[in-house]
Amino acid sequence: MPPLLRPRALSPGDVVAVAAPSGPLDGADAPLLARGIGTLRQLGFEVRDSAVLAAGRPRWWAAGSPAAQAEELNALLRDPQVRGVIAHTGGQATLGYLDLLDLDAIRADPKPLLGCSDVSLLLLALYGRTGLAGIHADMATYGLGSSWHTVPGRYEELAALHRRLLTVPEPLGALPAMSGWECWRAGRAEGPLVGGLLDRLTSLQATPYALPAELFDGAVLFWEEVERPLSAVWSDLHVLRLSGVLDRIAAMVVGVPHRLTAPGCAHGTPELREVVLDVLGGRDLPVLGQVDIGHAGPNLPLPLGIRAEVDATARTLTLLEAAVTVRPSGTLRTGNGPRPPRAHGTESVPHRPQSDS
Repeated sequence: MPPLLRPRALSPGDVVAVAAPSGPLDGADAPLLARGIGTLRQLGFEVRDSAVLAAGRPRWWAAGSPAAQAEELNALLRDPQVRGVIAHTGGQATLGYLDLLDLDAIRADPKPLLGCSDVSLLLLALYGRTGLAGIHADMATYGLGSSWHTVPGRYEELAALHRRLLTVPEPLGALPAMSGWECWRAGRAEGPLVGGLLDRLTSLQATPYALPAELFDGAVLFWEEVERPLSAVWSDLHVLRLSGVLDRIAAMVVGVPHRLTAPGCAHGTPELREVVLDVLGGRDLPVLGQVDIGHAGPNLPLPLGIRAEVDATARTLTLLEAAVTVRPSGTLRTGNGPRPPRAHGTESVPHRPQSDS
C-alpha cells in the first residue's frame, strides 16, 4: 500500500490544464467551458485548454479513444510547466485507459488533479496505485462554469475555499455547509477520506486497480449517486458490506442525491437515508447525510487520503490536514505571474443542468 502522496502547492500564475479524461464537449456547453476557464483565471492561474477537445474527434461516448485520452493525460503529468489538472466533465470513459497511465510521472511530480463523477474512478485508481491525494471537486464545465454561478454569494465562497486548498499547505478546517446537512446516525470519528461516485467505486473494485482493503481501515467513506434506482444503490452498498468495506470504515458521508428513483416499489418508496441505514444494520458508524458533494452541485472539495473529522451529531465535516505540500525550491514556474481577480458576473452564459454522468 503506497504512502500518501500530496500534490505540490500551486502559486499564482501557475499553469492549470483543462483535460478531457472522460466525456466529450457538447457544442451547446462551450460557453460553460469558457466560463469555467475564466473562473480558473480569476483564481489566479494560467490555463491550458484540452488538446483532445480542441481536436474535435470524439469517439462514441468519450472525448477520444482510450489511447488519445491516456496520451493527453500522460503528457500533462510529465510536463513540468503544467502544475495542476482539472477535468472538463465526467462521462463513461475512464475505465478504458487505466492501464495506459504513466504512474511514475505522478510519483515523480505529484500535481493537483481535480474532478468528480466518472473522474472519481480515476482519482481512486491513482490513489490506490500511487497514493496521490487527488481532489474530488467540481469540474471546469459543469462546476466552475455552471453550478458555481447559480446561487448568489456562493461563487466567492467557493473561489476562496479552492484557492486556499490549492495554494496553502495548511488544513482547510471546517467545511462550510451549503445545504441542510443531516445526522443520519449520531457520533464522531476521524480518518482519511476515501470515496467518489458509488457505482464507480464498486466497478473499480472488480478490477486489478481496486483499492487495497487496508485503505479503508478507519477511513471516512464519502459517496454520491445520480440517476439510478434506489435498488441499485442498495445493491452497491451491499457489495461494500459483503466485501468487508463497511466493517473497516470509521464513518460515512453521503452526498446530496440527484434524480434517484424507486421503480417497482410495491410497498412504499424509501428515502435514501432508510436505504443506507438498512444496509449498515447495527454498525455503530457516524453517518452524515445531504452533504454538498455530487451531481446536485456545487461540490465542496474532498482530497483523497487527507484526514477528516466527521461529527454527525453536530453536522460538521472538518479537514484536519493540508491537501498540498510545499513545493521544493527550484521547481519550474511558468506563466505571467499573478493577475488581479476579474469582476465576477461580467459574462453572460446560459445555465444548463449539471452533467448526469
